[in-house]
Amino acid sequence: MGTNIAWIDDLHLITLEVNNINFFKDYNDPVIYWEKEDKYIPIKIGTVSDTSTVTFHYSEILPMGEEMELLWGDEAFPVYPRDIVRTQWFDENYAAVNELLGANCQNNVTYFSLWTPLATSVTLYLNNMSKKLNRHHKGIWTCQIDGNWHGFAYEYEITVHGKTVRVNDPYAKSMLANSEKGVVIDFSKTDQITANRPHIPHLQDAIIYELHVRDATIQTESGVVNKGRFLGLSESETTTQNGFSTGLSYIKELGCTHIQLMPINDFARVNELDPMNDYNWGYDPLYFQSLEGSYSTSPNNPISRINECKKMMNRFHQTGLSVILDVVFNHVFIMEESPLEKLVPGYYFRYHEDGSVSNGTGVGNDLATERLMVRKLILDTIDLFLSEYQVSGFRFDLMGAIDIDTMNAIVSRCNKESSPIMLLGEGWELATALPLDKKATSRNSHQLRGVRFFNDYFRDTLKGSVFNATDTGFVNGAGKYLERLPHLITGSTLEELGEPFVSNVQQTINYVECHDNHTLRDRLLLTNSDEDEKNRKKMHQLATGIVLLSQGIPFIHAGQEWFRTKQGIENSYISGDETNQLDWIRREKEEENINFIKKLIGIRKKYDVFRLWEMEEIRKRFHILNAPKPVFAFILTGNDEDLSIYINPTMEKYQLQLPSPGLWNIKATNDFNRYDLEVEGEYITVGPYELIVLKKARNR
Repeated sequence: MGTNIAWIDDLHLITLEVNNINFFKDYNDPVIYWEKEDKYIPIKIGTVSDTSTVTFHYSEILPMGEEMELLWGDEAFPVYPRDIVRTQWFDENYAAVNELLGANCQNNVTYFSLWTPLATSVTLYLNNMSKKLNRHHKGIWTCQIDGNWHGFAYEYEITVHGKTVRVNDPYAKSMLANSEKGVVIDFSKTDQITANRPHIPHLQDAIIYELHVRDATIQTESGVVNKGRFLGLSESETTTQNGFSTGLSYIKELGCTHIQLMPINDFARVNELDPMNDYNWGYDPLYFQSLEGSYSTSPNNPISRINECKKMMNRFHQTGLSVILDVVFNHVFIMEESPLEKLVPGYYFRYHEDGSVSNGTGVGNDLATERLMVRKLILDTIDLFLSEYQVSGFRFDLMGAIDIDTMNAIVSRCNKESSPIMLLGEGWELATALPLDKKATSRNSHQLRGVRFFNDYFRDTLKGSVFNATDTGFVNGAGKYLERLPHLITGSTLEELGEPFVSNVQQTINYVECHDNHTLRDRLLLTNSDEDEKNRKKMHQLATGIVLLSQGIPFIHAGQEWFRTKQGIENSYISGDETNQLDWIRREKEEENINFIKKLIGIRKKYDVFRLWEMEEIRKRFHILNAPKPVFAFILTGNDEDLSIYINPTMEKYQLQLPSPGLWNIKATNDFNRYDLEVEGEYITVGPYELIVLKKARNR
C-alpha cells in the first residue's frame, strides 16, 4: 500500500499513511470531505504509531465506493476502504448473495452485472463499444444491451482506489484463449447433455478412478484421434496397435463407477494456443466457471470448449460412468493478478490479524470462503456444473482451508438433485487464518455428514508415511502396522478398534495412491529396492486389493492397476507428458494384473458385505480370523454366503485353517500360477505376498 493515502480500516477508524507525519503536528481539526454530497464529516485524531502513521476516529458511517478526501492542514488525502472490507459489518451491508451476477441473455437482451462495491466507475467494453454501468444497492453495477450477445468477448474497466484498470468478469462462463477476455454465453445456444446421470442407488457403491484429461489420451499409442482433449475422452472403441482397449473403452471395462477428473476449469501455466509445450495438473486456478481452453480442439473458440466438454460428459453418462470434478476453491494462481482482488481489494482473500496474507495453502494465498460473496461464488459455480454440465460430484482440493458452513451449504445445494452427489475432499489441517473449529477437516467430520474425506491414515498404514520416502507400511514392511488392519478394513470408524478417523463409515475415502506424491510403484522402488520386481508387484497388488476390499469408498489413481510410474518424480504437476501420460504400452504388458483388479472390483460390486452403510452392520458381519502374524485374515458373513480374505505381506508360505470345513471357491488371487478354483477341507495354503478371496455358500 502506498503512502499519502487514508484507509478506512474499520467502521469508525481511518489510518493515514504519509511520508512524514511531523509535517502536520501543528494542524488540528481534520475532516472528511464527501464530494457527492458536498459534505464535511468531522474526525478526531487518535494514535500516532510512528512518524508516518496516524489513526482517526469518526462517528458517522462512511459510504463505500464514493469519492472522499481527508483534509488536514493544506493537504488533501484520498480516502479508500481497506481492512473494513473484512469486517462483519461490510458483509452485512454489502454482500449481495441473491443477485444474479455475470453476463446473462434473456428475451433478446443481454444483462451485465458485476459486484464491486469499492469502485467509483465501471465501464463495459463489448465488441468495440463501451457502456457505463449504473451502481445499485450493495455495490452491484449493471447495464443491459439490446440483442443476444452470445459468443462475444467482453471486459470491464473499473476505477478502484483511484486507479483505473481493465478486468475480466470472475463470473465469465467462457474465455478467449489464455484468458484474454471473458465471453458472453447463452447456454440455451450450446449443445445439451441428453444422457441422464447414471443412477447410483447409494454412494457407498461407488468406486472412484482419478484421471487427468490430457494424461488419459496424449500418448501416441492411445489410438485416440483428439489426443489430450475433451473429445479424446469421448471417443469409443479406441485401442492400441495390438488391439488392447484404451481411453474411455478401457475405463468402462475396468468396472469403476465414477471418473474423478482433475481440474478442468481455466488454469494457468499452459499456453492454450500452443499447449504441447507446457503441462499442468490444473491446480493453478484462474477462472472457476470457465473451462480450460487447452482441452479444446479450438481454444480461441469460446463455444467449442463448452460443447466439447459436454460431449465428453454425455459420452461418460452413456457409458454408465458418473463424473466427479476436482475443484480448487482454496486459492487462486496469483492473488494480485486475480479479478477478485482487483474488483474488491482485500475482500476475497484471508488475512492474519497482523494484516499479512494467510498462506495455509502454501501457494501464496487462501480464499476467504467464510465471507458471504466468496461463498456465493463457490455455490454459484457448484450450481453451474450441476445444472449445465450434469456432474455427479465434486472433489475439494485442500478442503481443510474451506470453512464448515460453506461446505454444508454445498451439501444442501447438492441434496436438491434427483440423484446422489458425491462430495469428497482433502481434510488436512492447514495453517490458514481460520479457527480450528471452523475448518472442514477430518477432525470435524461430525459437523460435515454429507462430506467424505481422503483417509491418509489408511494410505500411510499400507505403504508408510508420504513425508518419509523410505518409511514402510503393512505391504512393504513385512506386516508393519498389522495391529491397525482391523481398524483400516472396517472403515476406520469403530472406536473399539482404534481412534475413529471420521465419524461414519460413509465418510472415508480409502486410497494408497493418487496424483500427489510418488506412484505406488515408484514408492516401492525407494522402500524395497533390495526386493526383485516380482515381489514389489505383489506388494503393490496387496495394497490395491486392500483398498478395494475395505469398508468405505475405494479410490484408484489412473494406471495404478498396471503399476503406473512417473520415473520417480514425486511432484509431477508441471513435469510434462513424458512423465505424466498414461502408458498404454505398459497397459498391454500388465493385462494379467488388470484382470486381477477387475476381479476384485467385480467382487466388491457383487457382494454388498464390502459396501456396508452402517457401523452396526460392520460389527455384525466382520470377524478377524486366526492367522500367524503378520498374516491378516478376516471373514465377512453375508446372508447367503461367507467371504474370507487372507493377506500375506511376507516371503513365507503359510498353511492356514479355514473358518469352517467344506467347499470354498477361490474368487480372486494375485498368485497367477494358482489354477485351482476351489478349496475343499479345513486348510488352505497362502503363498508369499498373496491376497486371496474365498467364498463359501451357506448350504455347502
